[in-house]
Amino acid sequence: MKKNLISVIILALVIANFVLTALLVFTILPETKKANQLIESVCSAIDLDLNSGAASGLSNVPIDQVDDFPLNGGETMTISFKTDDSGTAHYLVAAISLSLNKESDVYKDKNFDITTKENLIKAEVNTIVGQYTMDAFNADKQAVYDEILSSLQDMLGADYIVGVNFTSSLTQ
Repeated sequence: MKKNLISVIILALVIANFVLTALLVFTILPETKKANQLIESVCSAIDLDLNSGAASGLSNVPIDQVDDFPLNGGETMTISFKTDDSGTAHYLVAAISLSLNKESDVYKDKNFDITTKENLIKAEVNTIVGQYTMDAFNADKQAVYDEILSSLQDMLGADYIVGVNFTSSLTQ
């Protein structure tokens, strides 16, 4: 008798849970859909890209849309590091190239030529690398690459330059 009574109580609780879950689904789901439609209409009204939170980087661009631009004609550049605690001057000798997005509006602009901006780009790379000591650079090269990329994206357009590549580098 006790087993039947417990089974009836469990069945009642299951049915009550099912009814309350159905009530939640039918009251919350339409409101969520309305909120999503409102967000989409506001974004389209102010012309926002819903994926703008994603960083524009080399991993977000298909490889067939990427063009390589070697700085300094593909030759190595010598950049001085910030002097370390020992007072010794250290240098970076590197060949640097930029990965450009062929689908970017800047890339498609017939009046824009990146070779005219090459000296500005090299100066920016020199400035950023010059803020690091050799040890700090060797400890976290990716942070330096990311800082250079971010700075160049601010300068020339976030969707234009999608990668900074040190094709060869030697610290001394």
